[in-house]
Amino acid sequence: MLVQRKGMNMGKVRQGLLGVMAACLAFGASATDIYRWVDENGRTHLSDVVPERYRDAATRVDSRSHELTLEQQREARERAAREAERAGRAPPAAAQAPQPPAPVVSPTAVVKRPAQTVTESTDCTTWWRLYQESQECFGPFRLVGGGIKPEAFDHCNEIPSPELRCGPYRH
Repeated sequence: MLVQRKGMNMGKVRQGLLGVMAACLAFGASATDIYRWVDENGRTHLSDVVPERYRDAATRVDSRSHELTLEQQREARERAAREAERAGRAPPAAAQAPQPPAPVVSPTAVVKRPAQTVTESTDCTTWWRLYQESQECFGPFRLVGGGIKPEAFDHCNEIPSPELRCGPYRH
């Protein structure tokens, strides 16, 4: 789930939209419906899961309009490889070789968020991003007393805090 806060800079909004586009690509023709709503704090949310109290105000987002063409995907991989080379590091695995088409997901299958999990080789920036995505995914399932509804674990991957290994979060 992506969250847009008031005053958020355009770079973060663009990153959020790119995230939505990437998610749309991963699901292909059987993409899950994505909904948009604004909560009582003025935050705009995009997700496939809408809390009960916002269902009347949520609007369906046409995620197919954000799908990248094969040419755009190729250009993005090439750009990532060039940027990695310029930064003096190995290009991301996605930029090294063409990716096979995403597997077809049945409409009844639940895809957990974030889709990626932490491994021994996960860098701190990625780990913090995954942790934040995980926290945002669990958000609608949190109870007033601090607990989490059991069904949250059907929708969300629990990512441990990277603070011990990576230090405090830096914007």
